[in-house]
Amino acid sequence: MAEFVDAAQIHVKGGNGGAGAVSFRREAHVDRGGPDGGDGGKGGDVILKVNPQLASLIIFRDQPFRRAGDGAHGQGKKMHGAGGRDQVVGVPLGTVVRDFDGTLVADLAEPGAVYVLARGGRGGAGNARFLSNRRRAPGFAEQGEVGEEFWFNLELKLKADVCLIGEPNVGKSSLIANISRARPKIADYAFTTLIPNLGVVRPADATEYIVADIPGLIEGASEGRGLGHAFLRHVERAVALALVVPADLEERAMAVCVRQLLRELTNYQESLGDRPRVLVGTRLDLVDDEEEAERRMSRIAEQFSMPLVGVVSNVDRRGMANVIYGFAQIVTSAKAEGPAAVERMVYRPRPNFEVRVSRTGDATFVVDGRDALHAVGLSDLGQADALAIVHTRLERMGVFRMLRRLGCREGDLVKIGSFEFTFEED
Repeated sequence: MAEFVDAAQIHVKGGNGGAGAVSFRREAHVDRGGPDGGDGGKGGDVILKVNPQLASLIIFRDQPFRRAGDGAHGQGKKMHGAGGRDQVVGVPLGTVVRDFDGTLVADLAEPGAVYVLARGGRGGAGNARFLSNRRRAPGFAEQGEVGEEFWFNLELKLKADVCLIGEPNVGKSSLIANISRARPKIADYAFTTLIPNLGVVRPADATEYIVADIPGLIEGASEGRGLGHAFLRHVERAVALALVVPADLEERAMAVCVRQLLRELTNYQESLGDRPRVLVGTRLDLVDDEEEAERRMSRIAEQFSMPLVGVVSNVDRRGMANVIYGFAQIVTSAKAEGPAAVERMVYRPRPNFEVRVSRTGDATFVVDGRDALHAVGLSDLGQADALAIVHTRLERMGVFRMLRRLGCREGDLVKIGSFEFTFEED
């Protein structure tokens, strides 16, 4: 069985745009042929897309790099370069993308969801684009834009209808194996379950639903103790929670167990305290008086305001039917009231003009950003016409206004990528 990985990193690089061509018509009997340089092609994008056949992020653990294709350069006779190939990266449903500082970038919580993680660079304009009444023979073109490049953190949050919550070794894995076709590892020692398990339950006359079994929670799990901190994220998307408690405990011990589980859930995420929940008793085969055990479980369920869906024996499957249909009922009711969590994609905002101006010295300023670099990306800035275009672009983007606000004065040095100029008021 493939290893389950629910956290990974990814490096994405959009394709570079192709350069525009500098070309002039050279044909017989054509006097003073004009510019005919074609545009460069756009670089490909790196796109995340939910793939329902994937259940883990293991493909990114050893191969985190994803790069899209570069755009082709333009050519003469107004032949435009081909666009770069997009890199479509499949991810499991429930994948969350974050910056390294923890900022949420995208939440792919819906089937078929897509998100452009790194945009390809724009293709440069050929010299034919710069033809005007004043510029009859432009000898310059635009360079292709460099594609975006980032590192991101990926997290996987499983999307289940019912999530089994309980301390280690209380029978959660045996329960999911008895009510579904899931085959988790089962053994008589704590922390047998090291990875989340999913099982599909198909009742005879009710809607099917998905049950998740996560590693057992111990006191302090929300603060990183045991295995709970690594897997509590999988509880976030559950429609309902099923607290699993051994029926062979004394009533006071049961109450302590339930109270501790609820405390760890709310400490991790306060909204989990309001999530629909039910109580399930296990180890029915280990009690001497089954009726008294069920009465104890009923009193605990009433004390914590949750329904008791059943008390089961994982050995001989007693009580499994009550649990199967009890889960179906709570899932149907919870979905009718509304989703447990916001299930729509969250996008990283992108400004219309990506320009940043900063002061790096007493008389030195740096202009950075995607649009600023594109504005000065001409092939020959030694030509007066090319410099005039750069000046117009920077003025329209408000770069000169931002420089003045930061205290830029005549004679100060301004750097935009590899392009430098001395600021002048006129």
